[in-house]
Amino acid sequence: MNLTELLPAPWRAELAPFLDPDRTAALGEFVAAEYAAHTVYPPVEDLFAAYRLCPPADTRVLILGQDPYHGAGQAHGLSFSVRDGVRIPPSLRNVFKELAEDVGVAPPPSGDLTGWARQGVLLLNAVLTVRAAAAASHAGRGWEAFTDATIRALNARPERVVFLLWGSYARKKAALVTNPVHAVLESGHPSPLNTKGFRGARPFSAANKALADAGRPPVDWDPRA
Repeated sequence: MNLTELLPAPWRAELAPFLDPDRTAALGEFVAAEYAAHTVYPPVEDLFAAYRLCPPADTRVLILGQDPYHGAGQAHGLSFSVRDGVRIPPSLRNVFKELAEDVGVAPPPSGDLTGWARQGVLLLNAVLTVRAAAAASHAGRGWEAFTDATIRALNARPERVVFLLWGSYARKKAALVTNPVHAVLESGHPSPLNTKGFRGARPFSAANKALADAGRPPVDWDPRA
């Protein structure tokens, strides 16, 4: 599986300076073998959905997750998002509660965040695949270098990108954002197991303010928009 060939052309060009070809090839071999031998999420056609829906030149905000959902029918290539008709996971319910309190968007009936992606919100997981019913089963196999390259590519862009880093894992990635044109907004993870640090952080209005300060248009945070 040639991962870079599966990427949309604009992302392929942006990531090339930051990817090690040998490591990327080894990752592609691992991913292909996993899809061949096991049930793996998301479906291969959704592997790079975040990149397909959100070209680099359009990216205004990055929201970083850790691992795809490992239940049937949930993961579709966008961090925190689930397909229409799938029960909304607890972390996303907390995101929607904060969304309502922060910018007045009523909790949507669907957990599909494709509307955000189409507005320039890159919904990226640090690891892009997972075996069914086996959380973090593909962690440490090479995806982290691939998605770190994505962050580095955005860091190299001249237009402001707002990095929303939720939780301790995502916050470690702040070190990759060195270009002062960008904005990094950190908070706790929206998981219900985290009782403080996310609710009340007001990330959505803060992201729009950071965009406005740089002359970039705000995001309409209603995923139905």
